[in-house]
Amino acid sequence: MQNNFKNIGIILKPNDQSVTPALDAVARVLHDHQLNCCIHHTNHQARNSSLPARSFEEIGKDCDLAIVIGGDGTLLHAARKLAPYGTPVLGVNLGRLGFLADVSPGEIEPRLQEFLNGRIDIEERFLLETRLTGHSQSAQTLLALNDVVLHKWELARMIEFGASVNGNFITAYRADGLVIATPTGSTAYSLSAGGPIVHPSLRAITLVPICPHTLSNRPLVIESDSEIELHIKTEDVTYSMITLDGQTRIRLEQGTHIKVKSHAKPVRLVHPVNYDYFDILRAKLHWGSQNSI
Repeated sequence: MQNNFKNIGIILKPNDQSVTPALDAVARVLHDHQLNCCIHHTNHQARNSSLPARSFEEIGKDCDLAIVIGGDGTLLHAARKLAPYGTPVLGVNLGRLGFLADVSPGEIEPRLQEFLNGRIDIEERFLLETRLTGHSQSAQTLLALNDVVLHKWELARMIEFGASVNGNFITAYRADGLVIATPTGSTAYSLSAGGPIVHPSLRAITLVPICPHTLSNRPLVIESDSEIELHIKTEDVTYSMITLDGQTRIRLEQGTHIKVKSHAKPVRLVHPVNYDYFDILRAKLHWGSQNSI
């Protein structure tokens, strides 16, 4: 596809000196292409950089591409912030797994040259939108690219809650919690809890109970256009919280109801033209190669 990138925003893993060599390599390629660059401001490296510092809002509004240097956690945070603006996001992986960040440190320069010459694919992934009714934070719309998790805190005890989809009651759970995951998040906490791996091209949401008391409570896959509502048993609300993408935590309050649905605006991820999701799974989950057959 044609490259229309003129203004590039760079987002770094916070307060990690290991990003400096990758940042230097990225800045060198962008400078060679005579592109306008800026850097997200809330970072020690950003304060020491000669690049102009910008907020997420400014990067979203003014930049044609965001390059995220860090791990999947850094990319998840940036993706949530930039999704409302439709800014494509490219991940440079300095973390351990790298299901989302495609570019490794050793291939920064050749990959960026490819991307800036137009050899890219842009894939859209949907987010989950969460609203808390009857809560002090009810005015907020909370976004997650991987998952929304209802879970207990502090006490080694189960919580009881009911789940409905589009107003239709599903079941009452007694469990440690529930993972509501996108296909992107199907390889994260959902997978650890026994959920299925869902190809990111599918418009589906998975509901995966965490350590359910009733073993017939199995993972459930529903349409992404569905609205999920959770009702926590009154005495269990104050022992419960929700966590979004493993990064944002909110303790629940008496009278809180949780509503989750897909968000109207997707995240746009930049991939190499030869990107293959199954290559990622084989590499990260240590599956067998074709040569072993």
